[in-house]
Amino acid sequence: MKLKNFSDQELIERFIKGDKECMETLIHRHKKNIYSYILMNVKNSHIADDLFQETFIKVISSLKQGKYVDKGKFSSWVIRIAHNLTIDHFRREKSLNTFSNDDSTVDVFNSEKFSHENIEDQIVGEQIENDIRSLIEFLPEEQKVIIMLRHYGGMSFKEIAEQTNVSINTALGRMRYALINLRKIIEEKNIVLTK
Repeated sequence: MKLKNFSDQELIERFIKGDKECMETLIHRHKKNIYSYILMNVKNSHIADDLFQETFIKVISSLKQGKYVDKGKFSSWVIRIAHNLTIDHFRREKSLNTFSNDDSTVDVFNSEKFSHENIEDQIVGEQIENDIRSLIEFLPEEQKVIIMLRHYGGMSFKEIAEQTNVSINTALGRMRYALINLRKIIEEKNIVLTK
């Protein structure tokens, strides 16, 4: 039987027992969604490549240490790891407070994008994004997973339904309730999310 026909859990079990090809199959199976999620957040392919590799190094390490408990949500677990590593990346970058002009053919420091008004908009936008990400943590796990996969992972509802082993209608319903709950949380905490 070909490895691609195995479930995520079967591949994980075989990998833990020493079959390294199983990890390659898992990486290949989930690469598009995980990489897209990271790239959407960092908007730089070199950084996305590094964070993708870092994600799967952490996945491999965690699996070998027995830190993964199967709930049929391997891809959601990996996206959470990628999400945390992406946040760590932004924290490191913020603490270094650096920007490289080397990778660009255009002098970005002479760009309109870096005018005072736009930097302020960018900071406000980042703050709103951070606020929303922290609010997502208040949602029930099944709703949190749907939002992460849809908005940060860029997955279709069909893909989400397949990944989480639910019907498309259930996935759509969970998204609807997640958005309703987010609005309630925003109202309860009296948060203003505008630019």
